[in-house]
Amino acid sequence: MAFGGFSKSGDSAPMAEINMIPLIDVMLVLLVIFIITAPLLTHSVKIDLPKAASHPNLTKPDHIALSINGAGELFWNGELINKSVLTQRLATAAKIDPQPELHLRADKTTQYQILAEVMAEAGKAGVARIGFVSDPSHTAQ
Repeated sequence: MAFGGFSKSGDSAPMAEINMIPLIDVMLVLLVIFIITAPLLTHSVKIDLPKAASHPNLTKPDHIALSINGAGELFWNGELINKSVLTQRLATAAKIDPQPELHLRADKTTQYQILAEVMAEAGKAGVARIGFVSDPSHTAQ
């Protein structure tokens, strides 16, 4: 026993040595398990995979610069247009593959309603990529 024997004599001092046999049994069982499972982990199927060389398609889609000034006028790549022409051009741009990005440039005095209407028209036409363009040289103070 680890704490001493059951002797009736007055010798009741605890035993100072550890029983190592259970620890050795556990270590031997673990060693056998690892010896059996180690070859299973390194087993693999050797196959010859085909070699393919491809280069990514780096064609960047064009972008459309749609500007809105403070008065609510629309400019398609610098050309003044009205809302009916805008819907036609957005529908045409949505059908192009790859679809061009729509870059919205709005004056800081442009009403949000006009900007929301333009974005709604672009969404209805099927334009999926819309980005906002700002001027990083002027920071708010």
